[in-house]
Amino acid sequence: MTDPPGATMEGMSGTWIELTEGVFARRYAELDLTVGLVLGAERALVIDTRGDTHQGSEWAAAVRDRTSAPITVALTHAHFDHCFGTAAFGPVRVLAHPGCAAAIARSADDQRAEWVARYRDRGDDATADALAASVPVPPEPAPPRLDLGGRVVLLRHLGRGHTDHDLVVDVPDADVVFAGDLVEEGAPPDLAEADVAAWPATLTALLELGRSIVVPGHGAPVGPEFVAQQRDRLQEVADLCARVQAGTLSAEEAARRSPYPGVPWP
Repeated sequence: MTDPPGATMEGMSGTWIELTEGVFARRYAELDLTVGLVLGAERALVIDTRGDTHQGSEWAAAVRDRTSAPITVALTHAHFDHCFGTAAFGPVRVLAHPGCAAAIARSADDQRAEWVARYRDRGDDATADALAASVPVPPEPAPPRLDLGGRVVLLRHLGRGHTDHDLVVDVPDADVVFAGDLVEEGAPPDLAEADVAAWPATLTALLELGRSIVVPGHGAPVGPEFVAQQRDRLQEVADLCARVQAGTLSAEEAARRSPYPGVPWP
């Protein structure tokens, strides 16, 4: 497949994107979030759970429209929009990189307070209230592989990047990898908590998996060319950070040259 499939939002609460048989992305207008569903003969894997229990309930109901199989959840990282909806899936197994549980415990209250305030500022009290009442479910460390019945999924930490605990969900038989926020389409990568120096090498490792379809944490599915372009731009940012750190370039000049905004210059 030269160009991975895409979808239009058209005001819908969520849009299914069938990537290949039994492998789906679902894209939401809110934060342009993209989550995933992988079906095996015996079990289903849900990738990320949205930003609060109300949003998670919609996502869980959409999953149940597709399958009645037992569900396991994999979280790509600890940011609220990817994991605060987990409780809506009920008593299921929740998996993530070992660092994710610690990051949730450390940051959940601050994330909630920040985003409740943001939603109230824009007049979205319903989402603010739902988020204020949402408590993330602590995940357990992910095993390296999951057998869903006739389909093996690999849960990989390829290196630091968007966070120090990014997990990718690799579906080799489908030629698909779910990258979380290591890849973003439609908006610049979020660098606020990033390890910018390590991120390009992590994306190189992602490309070396050889998958034709890469599902980002936000936006439409992309191909390897898009990932390579994002990696190269992040390398530009990493090089600028190194020069600022060395004192050979000012932060102001680095910001002017940077291909991406929001860089936490050293």
